[in-house]
Amino acid sequence: MGELTDKIKGNVKEAKGEMKQQSNDPETRAEGRAEELEGKKDQAKGEVKGKMGNDI
Repeated sequence: MGELTDKIKGNVKEAKGEMKQQSNDPETRAEGRAEELEGKKDQAKGEVKGKMGNDI
């Protein structure tokens, strides 16, 4: 179950980050880039859980 949750959270964060990067405000764009990277990290975490089990 944790695998799917992490992947969904990652997708949402990545999408929000991509939207923020469309802003004209440099601070918001930087925030969006960080959020997108955090989303990719969550997705990778979900992939690992899927391969090794949810016990990690």
